[in-house]
Amino acid sequence: MFVKIAENSQELENAYMIRRKVFVQEQNVPLEEEIDEYEKESTHFVLYDEQHQPIGAGRFRVIDNIGKVQRICVLSSGRKNGAGAMIMNAIEEYAIQQEVPQLKLDSQVHAIPFYSKLGYEIVSDEFMDAGIPHKTMKKTLL
Repeated sequence: MFVKIAENSQELENAYMIRRKVFVQEQNVPLEEEIDEYEKESTHFVLYDEQHQPIGAGRFRVIDNIGKVQRICVLSSGRKNGAGAMIMNAIEEYAIQQEVPQLKLDSQVHAIPFYSKLGYEIVSDEFMDAGIPHKTMKKTLL
């Protein structure tokens, strides 16, 4: 498996396809909420399997010198084998290269243990986003 920053329209479509399958089809997030106005200003990451098929995605953007990690997802067939951690590691490495000192994300409550293992800490009360309970988490990189 390997993670690649989307550099062309096909790679970007791969990221969107994964997000549609996970968030829209599996979790019933409305498409207009999933694909939003921040796509163009974000850096998109795509996880590919050994056959070079896209199986995971995520995006990153900077807001007030804090990295915002969003839309981390892996197809059900690729979960539980470190795929999500590979995406997160690639985003963190990219953020460090960009000299972004801290990352923030809004985790679905069920995914909090995953992000906690990666060093993220809860910094908010629970809130709803797209009908799903979330909490904000942060991690200092630099």
